[in-house]
Amino acid sequence: MLDGLDPEQREVATTLHGPVCVLAGAGTGKTRAITHRIAYGVRAGILQPSSVLAVTFTNRAAGEMRGRLRQLGAGGVQARTFHSAALRQLQYFWPKAVGGELPRLLERKVQLVAEAGARCRVRLDRNELRDVTGEIEWAKVTQTVPADYPAAVAKAQRDAPRDPAEIGQIYAMYEQLKRDRSSIDFEDVLLLTVGILQDRHDIAERIRGQYQHFVVDEYQDVSPLQQRLLDLWLGDRDNLCVVGDASQTIYSFTGATPDHLLNFRTRHPGATVVKLVRDYRSSPQVVHLANGLLAQARGRAAEHRLELVSQRDPGPDPVYAEYADEPAEAEGTARRIRDLIAAGVPAGEIAVLYRINAQSEVYEQALADAGVPYQLRGAERFFERAEVREAGVALRGAARAGGNDSLLDDAEDLPSQVRAVLSTKGWTTEPPAGSGAVRDRWESLAALVRLAEDFARARPGATLGDLVAELDERAAAQHAPTVQGVTLASLHSAKGLEWDAVFLVGLTEGMMPITYAKTDEQVEEERRLLYVGVTRARLHLSLSWALARSPGGRASRRPTRFLTGLRPGSAAPGARTRGGGAGIERGGAGAPAAARRGRRGPVRCRVCGATLTDAGEMKLMRCEDCPSDMDEALYERLRDWRSEQARQLGQPPYCVFTDKTLMAIAETVPATDGELARISGVGVRKLGRFGADVLAICAGQEPGDGAAED
Repeated sequence: MLDGLDPEQREVATTLHGPVCVLAGAGTGKTRAITHRIAYGVRAGILQPSSVLAVTFTNRAAGEMRGRLRQLGAGGVQARTFHSAALRQLQYFWPKAVGGELPRLLERKVQLVAEAGARCRVRLDRNELRDVTGEIEWAKVTQTVPADYPAAVAKAQRDAPRDPAEIGQIYAMYEQLKRDRSSIDFEDVLLLTVGILQDRHDIAERIRGQYQHFVVDEYQDVSPLQQRLLDLWLGDRDNLCVVGDASQTIYSFTGATPDHLLNFRTRHPGATVVKLVRDYRSSPQVVHLANGLLAQARGRAAEHRLELVSQRDPGPDPVYAEYADEPAEAEGTARRIRDLIAAGVPAGEIAVLYRINAQSEVYEQALADAGVPYQLRGAERFFERAEVREAGVALRGAARAGGNDSLLDDAEDLPSQVRAVLSTKGWTTEPPAGSGAVRDRWESLAALVRLAEDFARARPGATLGDLVAELDERAAAQHAPTVQGVTLASLHSAKGLEWDAVFLVGLTEGMMPITYAKTDEQVEEERRLLYVGVTRARLHLSLSWALARSPGGRASRRPTRFLTGLRPGSAAPGARTRGGGAGIERGGAGAPAAARRGRRGPVRCRVCGATLTDAGEMKLMRCEDCPSDMDEALYERLRDWRSEQARQLGQPPYCVFTDKTLMAIAETVPATDGELARISGVGVRKLGRFGADVLAICAGQEPGDGAAED
């Protein structure tokens, strides 16, 4: 059980009593350490599996922990999120503590917040609705009642999306609507559980009798409400192990605070403290840059930073790239990704990370133009894909049939059985050529095959029924296996993940740190967010920025201050430059497309003449609010043509042209190659490949044959 652990991990695993605080840097094997700790205690007879509650913050992390514990022979241990553990207790004890049925749990609160706003005669647009909902969530996890919200916002120096008094009114109305409709939200789950445990000592003692040992992962992200619940679970005992890293505190806007981690030794003077600093994830070059970022940090979290030591072989230096504008940055990123894939890096091991989700569109377009498959993190969930649902039905049917299924006659083991079943749904031993919908379907099925192989190794003798149960559990926790395709994700959503190659894009002042980061602590959290992004990379790391937003725009942007002294040429006079790097690439400066873009003036709305800066508006060549003169019939003919081209190519439709590009074509109705080439998203390659067909359709003629054969 202890083989393969380094000395610090072994100390974590063998320290089974009393309060334990594990300060674990990025990539240092914290999950390995705490799962081996639990399993070692169970196998040694010191811990009873049913008496251990391991708590983390995402369903995926909880699912991964349960899987590892099963592999280590500690399958009876509960590994849950705070909300999941609290909901389970609330459902069980509600009839005794309150009586009747537990109120209905709201899956999404946005609709009710919108109604609350309307009743308060406050009209919220889509973005304000999302932000006000976030404010209500923050207020609840910080245990702030509606009447106190304005004062709490001022004290916390939060940048409220609307007048705090208005938000307080909406918050109060939202709570009233929930009461009227006998509903609760996810924050109420924690609040109500805390209330019951505080008021009913008999129930609190029953829970404390059930759980004797607690493990809390990502402890730097605990909110005051979650800490209160943890205190009630513990009572006067101290069998608690917490794991965290103050340098990865990036969710303060949700109420998370590293104070509980930083104050742990004050609250528990006899605590054992173990530091994990051996980085098994990233190359020395990546780790050097990560350490350099934190070396410039200020504040209490920075005082407790961990200096990581890479355990991997040397790799390439981080690449710093400067571009003329955002489209050039996206195109340059797509080219580098295509080169990495050609060099053998799997698309699923590459990520493009940005500060806000609105930055994704230009990268979606660039990757589609380059023929690179991608997936948006936070888009369609793996277990909701049609092919995955179909595969689940087929596997469930084969499991029920058991030895009576002729498909399984020649299948000797579990992976062979899964391959046999999924071969009827499109899985083959070799992937289909190219990318696109056919390849996406194959990748989903291949992910299930890999999962079956891993499951069989972890549980020799497991049956098809066991695997189906595992899939059901993973689907409930949204713990998806890996799918091939470049990941596009925000820095916040990338927490807890890692890739061979990471592209950190849009690293300019105003975006990193974000423009609304006003206080010193808010700016330092932005630095930590960049640190999290850097430490997602195992080997290849690229950091880039654009001097202007749109083609032909004024080059007034500056690279983020966080890279000063780290990127080549950025040190103050006489100072020594930190970090590696072969210099800054002037991305796009010598590229023909970028050169042409640089000579072009600002993009203007063809309806009102206003300068356009939004990527979607630039593609349409008009403001979003300006009237559209799109030929609907032409748009539908273009869509039908695109579908056929995509089918012939075996690619998703967006790899031919995106919807916005088709809309722009249907609005401008180009008659010549030059007019078509001026539409964003067409480009030289697509003009040569599809231009004749598109112009023919625009002219009311039938497109020629063979465009997809080029």
